Amino acid sequence: MRRTVLQAARATAQLAGAAMLGFFSYLFITVLLFTGAVTVLLVGAGILPETVLLIRRLAGAKRRQVAAWTGREIPEAYLPITGTLRQRLRTAVTDPGTRTDLRWMIAYYVYGLLALLAVPLWPVGLIVDGVGCGLLRRRAIVLPLIVRLADLDAAWSTALLKPSPKARLAERVEELTETRAGAIAAHGAELRRIERDLHDGTQARLVSLSLRIGLAKRMYDGDPVAARKLLDDAQDQAEEALTELRHVVRGIHPPILTDRGLAGAVRALAASSGLDVTVTVTGLADGDGGDDRPDGPRAPAAVEAAAYFAVAETLTNAARHSGSDRAEVRLDRTATGLRVRVRDEGGGGAEHALAGAAPGTGSGLEPGGSGLLGLRRRVAALDGTVILTSPVGGPTVIEVELPCVW
Repeated sequence: MRRTVLQAARATAQLAGAAMLGFFSYLFITVLLFTGAVTVLLVGAGILPETVLLIRRLAGAKRRQVAAWTGREIPEAYLPITGTLRQRLRTAVTDPGTRTDLRWMIAYYVYGLLALLAVPLWPVGLIVDGVGCGLLRRRAIVLPLIVRLADLDAAWSTALLKPSPKARLAERVEELTETRAGAIAAHGAELRRIERDLHDGTQARLVSLSLRIGLAKRMYDGDPVAARKLLDDAQDQAEEALTELRHVVRGIHPPILTDRGLAGAVRALAASSGLDVTVTVTGLADGDGGDDRPDGPRAPAAVEAAAYFAVAETLTNAARHSGSDRAEVRLDRTATGLRVRVRDEGGGGAEHALAGAAPGTGSGLEPGGSGLLGLRRRVAALDGTVILTSPVGGPTVIEVELPCVW
């Protein structure tokens, strides 16, 4: 009986919150009608976007209330109301989420006060169920109806507030537009980096190489010793140019990634990072076998490249800025993709740097730099996510999730 009463009390509290939200909905209809009137009269049309934002907040409060009762989140899909007044008006009117919220609000005027039904159930339930459970040892009948009322309110709200397929499509289009812009920006930055490396490094060495060979040809008959020295210098220049070309090629797509797979490439990367790096691989092709060949499934090439560069960027930042001499890299195959986790035991502070505060020792992941921003753009282009955890004092953990089909 005690458990039944507690469940009924919790359901009553849930229904009371729903009733309060319903009361605010009743009051809000005045604002809604006023907004509609002034919009039709073309006076104060700027109120409409703000009214839609208020409706979103009201619907969001109901979503959170239902989630607290059921333990399941209700997703929301809204287009951002930004830009000029005309753009804000167009978005507010055409957003499918607005129609979903209005449909819920109209229905909520009907079922929003289910809590009123719980009021008479309490005295009846305490008498009937008190006698039935306490004296006759029977199951409670009346008080569980209060719990069912709360379940009914949550079920109807979930059905009405769940985004429509059109709203999800609009949100997806908006998300793809942003990730496409980020991918284009990252691609442009990568091309500029390659052009800069070739122009400032390889091209300059090749020009110097050409000049030395030309001078050696002119001096060969008159001063063969000096000509030989120039040719030796030209050979050194050629070797340095080849080294820089290999560096540029590795920046585009490392050959070791193709030859040994992601695990083998990351192990080679860890060995050359200057840190004591522990690499753990679960469920992936491991290029650390006896014949240096992968012996298991491999992710798509684009996913492997994104994961490789995520590890490379993170280890580089850890070596330069964290102050730690140890790091840990984990590569895990999941049911829906690939998870990359890099942890260093440095001073942390990257979260404060991203928030605009002064970091401690930091991890070199400035929000405006090419590090984390470029990493996020590369991962977002593949519908992946990047999670950074770096409190002051450390440790710094970057976790990358990359979806793919195995």
